[in-house]
Amino acid sequence: MLERLRAARANEDGFTLIELLIVVVILGVLAGVVVFAVQAFNGEGQAAACETDWKSVQTANEAFYAKTGDYALAMKDLTDKGYLKNAPAGKGYTIGLAAGGVVTATGACTH
Repeated sequence: MLERLRAARANEDGFTLIELLIVVVILGVLAGVVVFAVQAFNGEGQAAACETDWKSVQTANEAFYAKTGDYALAMKDLTDKGYLKNAPAGKGYTIGLAAGGVVTATGACTH
């Protein structure tokens, strides 16, 4: 009877539990690599957006100075008078104004 069971099992096709576990582990490793790669691209995108917004505020502040003779004291000054459409705000960074026309950025980019 045991010999018949062994003979029947020898002819069975399919995957063993170990083979399935190895495939699941490989898929998990690949998924982890993809997640970290995507996060790296996202961080680079935030830094580029921050840099662009910082330059826009700096240009608007210089235009404000050329027109009024003083630098803007708050972002509201630039938006209310039409130098900026809206105050730049992004996930992961903050852009602000300091005395003397200095435009500051913290977070994804620093200035």
